[in-house]
Amino acid sequence: MRAHLARVDAVIVQAVIAGALSFSHLHDLAAAAGQSGWKAWAYPVSVDLLLVAAWRRMRQAQRAGQAAGGPRLWFLIALAASLGANVATAGLLDPDDVPAWLRVTVAGWPAVAFFGGTLLAHAPHIQEEPKQPAVSTTGAKAESRPAPPVAVEMTDRDALPVPLTDPDPAEPVAAPAPVSVPAVALPPALVDRVRALADEHRSTTGRPADPDDVRARLGLPPSMTASVAARL
Repeated sequence: MRAHLARVDAVIVQAVIAGALSFSHLHDLAAAAGQSGWKAWAYPVSVDLLLVAAWRRMRQAQRAGQAAGGPRLWFLIALAASLGANVATAGLLDPDDVPAWLRVTVAGWPAVAFFGGTLLAHAPHIQEEPKQPAVSTTGAKAESRPAPPVAVEMTDRDALPVPLTDPDPAEPVAAPAPVSVPAVALPPALVDRVRALADEHRSTTGRPADPDDVRARLGLPPSMTASVAARL
C-alpha cells in the first residue's frame, strides 16, 4: 500500500512540475507575441484543456473499438502548440524580435482552440463495451446437463385420454383373491425324506408335522411349501 502511494505521489509531483513549466513557457511566448495581461495567462489554459479533452476522447474511442482520428488530430495540434512554445523559449526566439508568422499563429489560436473544443464537446457520446464475465467450466457443464423430468399434475378430466368414474364410497372394495401356487413335483428321494421327518415329528410330539417346519428343515425355498404339504 505504501509503495502504491509513493508511486502515485511521484507521478503527481512530476505532472505538477511539467505542467507548471509548460504553462510558464506558453505564457512567455504569448506575451512575446503581443498578448499582454490576462490574455497571456489564458493561452496556456486553452492549450492544456484542449490537450486533455482530446486525450480523453481518444482513449474512449479506442476502448469502444471505434475510430479515433478526430480526437487524435486535435491532440496532436495541442501537443504541437505546447511543445513548440517550450522549444521556442529555449533561447531560439528573441522576445524583442518575434516574427510576423508567429504573431499571426498566436493571435489565431483562440479560434482554432474554440473550434476543436466544440467538436470534441458535441461529438456523439461513446459507450464503452461492458466486459463479459468469465464463464467457468463447471457452470457450463452444469448447464449442459439435461433437466430432470417435471411431473405435471393433470387436474382437468377432459385432458385425460379415458373418462374417470368416481368409485362409490359406500361400496366396499373387494380384496384381491390370493394367488395359489401350484405344487411342484418332488423327486422320490426328497419325498421319502419328507415322510421320514413327518413320522419322526409325529412319534416325538404326537401331532402331525407342519409343512413349513418340514420345508425349513430340508432347506427348501418357501415356494415349495405346497409341494411338501401335498406329500404329508
